[in-house]
Amino acid sequence: MSKKILFTITAIVLSLALLAGCATGSQKNQNESSSENSAEHQNNQNSSDENTADNQSENESSGESTVIKIGATPAPHAEILKKAAEILESKGYTLDIVEFTDYVQPNIAVNDGALDANYFQHQPYLDAFNEEKGTDLVSVAVIHYEPFGIYAGKTDSLDNLREGATVAVPNDTTNEARALLLLEAQGLIKLKEDAGLKATVNDIVENPKNLEIIEIEAAQIPHSLQDVDIAVINGNYAIEAGLSVGKDALATEDADSIGATTYGNVVAVKKGNEDKEAIKALVEVLKSDEIKQFIENNYEGAVVPLN
Repeated sequence: MSKKILFTITAIVLSLALLAGCATGSQKNQNESSSENSAEHQNNQNSSDENTADNQSENESSGESTVIKIGATPAPHAEILKKAAEILESKGYTLDIVEFTDYVQPNIAVNDGALDANYFQHQPYLDAFNEEKGTDLVSVAVIHYEPFGIYAGKTDSLDNLREGATVAVPNDTTNEARALLLLEAQGLIKLKEDAGLKATVNDIVENPKNLEIIEIEAAQIPHSLQDVDIAVINGNYAIEAGLSVGKDALATEDADSIGATTYGNVVAVKKGNEDKEAIKALVEVLKSDEIKQFIENNYEGAVVPLN
């Protein structure tokens, strides 16, 4: 073989070797870069998981459960709690929300220990319930209030109420008093001066149109609208029924009314459980700016935060 041919073959072999080396180096760099990115992503994910795990581990080391079981009526309470659950998760707590459609069972369940807390009622109702049922529940925080409203049934305005018109009001003591006070504020009836928050139909001293006051379980009133001329409905039940305080109500409580100042909705627990870390975490989240913003954005004045 001539020297010229041998030199050419040698040059070709060397060139191929260099190309193979470059390709291998490039692939190696790409693999290393990919591995580094993957590792960095995994580290970030692990860091996030570790933070949640650390919180949960810390909570568990205190001897308390990281699951908070809470009872609530569907709207707005359970809806607000679902938003709170997202925030509580980052603090190492799981919020187990149990929905109720009445005002009795959530308190019984907390008193019996089946629930850690509930969120559906105001303080006057809680006080009356404790007195009537012999329960020992306490409020740990006031979160919001829901303006009571008067809604049209068979009559579309308060001015058009006929003689003897029918008016539905809640049949429990505190909510009935609140409804009657709202009717009084609209000039439809007059109550005894000292009736206040315990007013009942027996405390009506003036009834110019001889309105027939019909007492109905609060949750059922929205379903009875077609059967009465007007109805006074709790804010949460109005929301559930698709009624808007701003658009549908014929009248509502004023911001400085007894409703706004007295009937804030509370988180209630059994006495003795107020200082549990899980309950403190729940209250902290429910009073946070995130929850306040959620309420203001979603309920158009039908729910008013009291943070």
